[in-house]
Amino acid sequence: MNEDRLVDIEIKIAHQEDLLDSLNQLVYQQQKKIDELEALCAALARRLKDVVIADNERNAANERPPHY
Repeated sequence: MNEDRLVDIEIKIAHQEDLLDSLNQLVYQQQKKIDELEALCAALARRLKDVVIADNERNAANERPPHY
């Protein structure tokens, strides 16, 4: 009986180790995706800022002087 119990415990530990490895891989992939999305978001924010600045400069150059 003790041997069967020991085998059951070893099987459970093996399943838990496999599950832990799977979860670690999933967390790694998710973190990689988060890093990619953060980089993309930062790039989009920089691009938007550049477009707004360029638009403001273009509008300021075409604006009529206040004495008209």
